Amino acid sequence: MKRRRLGKTGLMVSEIGFGGEWLERHPEEESIEVLKYAGEKGINIIDCWMPDPKSRDIIGKAISGSREQWYIQGHIGSTWQNGQYVRTREMKYVKPAFEDLLTRLQTDYVDLGMIHFVDSIKDWDHIMQSAFIDYVYELKKAGKVRHIGMSSHNPQIAKLAAESGFIEMILFSINPAFDMLPASEDFDAMLAEKFDEKLKGINPDRAELYSLCEQRDVGITVMKGFAGGRLFDAKRSPFGVSLTSVQCIHYALTRPAVASILCGFDTKEQVDAAVAYEEASQEEKDYASVIANAPFHSYSGECTYCGHCKPCVAKLDIAMINKYYDLATMQPEMPATIKSHYMLLEHKASECVSCHACEKRCPFGVPIAERMKKTAKLFGC
Repeated sequence: MKRRRLGKTGLMVSEIGFGGEWLERHPEEESIEVLKYAGEKGINIIDCWMPDPKSRDIIGKAISGSREQWYIQGHIGSTWQNGQYVRTREMKYVKPAFEDLLTRLQTDYVDLGMIHFVDSIKDWDHIMQSAFIDYVYELKKAGKVRHIGMSSHNPQIAKLAAESGFIEMILFSINPAFDMLPASEDFDAMLAEKFDEKLKGINPDRAELYSLCEQRDVGITVMKGFAGGRLFDAKRSPFGVSLTSVQCIHYALTRPAVASILCGFDTKEQVDAAVAYEEASQEEKDYASVIANAPFHSYSGECTYCGHCKPCVAKLDIAMINKYYDLATMQPEMPATIKSHYMLLEHKASECVSCHACEKRCPFGVPIAERMKKTAKLFGC
């Protein structure tokens, strides 16, 4: 299992993570076995947003004796009231819910203390001016939270988090369908059965978020990577075609700043299907051809960093060069970090021989040779 650095936290997390929201649907022992199996396969990060006692107990029992092998995303503001989940900022509920999380997980800290589910500017402002954020800082100072994170589905709110300076990583919903949608405070809009056919390519707010996180070294972990399974069903997919789990995983992991995609697992077989990504061929990972040939929602002219352009006769890593060019040009001034990353590439855009062979392989019709010239001019080599 490959591992990636989760931004400024410095944590080396597995590319495939464990989203624990389905644990409570099965008998306790069965879910414990699935979680232990995931650990044996090299998965080392788990998200626990769920406030229900059963899910928390399952995780605690599954990682007992191996706590040091896991990085836990534990949510602050996710509570269990009268037998059901309630997202709240009321401290009389927030504090005991977080202490319950530590108790049931049989640990005295979580690696990533997540400010839970912030999708509106009103909620963001309230959190930043209330006892809630004071409590988050208290947890960090006491060592009960090692790093501060936040979860969101709204790129405009996530950008505020990335710019805050104290939020070190973000749990964000990423898949090729959601990436087309404009920012919204209404998460249900993402779950619509049909999208506007005028939607084309990656929404600018989302592209800017990924760029900003890369620039600020704010790591991203991914939720909703399969859009709740809709992308596996051609009849429900907004593209009119189906994608595989490996293709969805590859899409998420090719976004800037993304370190891990957290998949929901019901069975060991589902764990195997996700972990198979690590040994998958380029053909199996190829989401680009599927999207490019879909009846709806073209990404025409946009580089999605899919790697279809390989191999290059000049040995350029075209996808990475394009990524750095996009990251640099999304800012008023080129970030020094982006330039330094570009300069570390073994082969630079100026080495392009303009053979155009890569363009014949690009599913989205990106004018790659022209972009290499622009990149060489931008970076000076």
